Amino acid sequence: MSGPESVTIDGVELFLGKPVDQMQSWIGQREVLMQLLAAWSQVEESDLPLNPRLLGKPGVGKTTLACAAAGELGLDIYIQQATMDTRPEDLIVSPVLAPDGGVRYMASALVTAAIRGGVLILDEGNRMSEKSWASLAPLLDHRRYVESVVAGVRIHADPGFRFVTTMNDDASTYELPEYIHSRLMPQIYIDFPDEQEERAILEGHVPFAEAEVVDYVLSFLRVAHQRDLRYTARDGINLVRYAMKMLRRKDVTDSAAAVQCAMESMLEADELADFEIES
Repeated sequence: MSGPESVTIDGVELFLGKPVDQMQSWIGQREVLMQLLAAWSQVEESDLPLNPRLLGKPGVGKTTLACAAAGELGLDIYIQQATMDTRPEDLIVSPVLAPDGGVRYMASALVTAAIRGGVLILDEGNRMSEKSWASLAPLLDHRRYVESVVAGVRIHADPGFRFVTTMNDDASTYELPEYIHSRLMPQIYIDFPDEQEERAILEGHVPFAEAEVVDYVLSFLRVAHQRDLRYTARDGINLVRYAMKMLRRKDVTDSAAAVQCAMESMLEADELADFEIES
């Protein structure tokens, strides 16, 4: 079995990561997909792609949208999860102990994407501190490179490299510094899909679902969206899956009871009374 792929930059060997498998297809909301593809396009050779940010509630499909856009361009997908503990070296190069006892320099998903010319999705970027964002500043402007203090190298991005960050509009841990804010444009907002699109999402992700179960869950999601509650299509998918599991196990006897049981396991107690299902 061959070892991990590596490249040598200025005499330093960097070991690269692997792209993620293609995720679920993007259903509906073609307009936002076109907005993201436009941001990544180049009008002419000297033009540079933009570094957009995708905003929306958790579960509306921001990461799925970015993966779908990468698929449209035929580019490999790399995902880097941002947290409040993310350090600059986590974003660029980390030293690890090699099998021979020496030091091996491991390129992050971001650096691997930059070297290979893939798409980097920085997930939940507004959870990351200014110090970590500062390490990415030269990558997000005309310079298109990052520097690793740990490995002592400057890493230039391949022309095919594309960057996008997702941000939950209800979970900002840090305010973006202005010099980073101006580099993350355009801002693309992902809203709830309409009912037809949401039905297609549920049916696409749970193809074995009974139509009645999908109908009950769609009714719940419509009301939740109208009241600006936190529940999204992702929650709907889990509701449908759980209800179908109970039906197949014969823990309950009808679709309404199955969805009601699933809702009782997911909704807050003060919300449940407003969503009681009558068979």
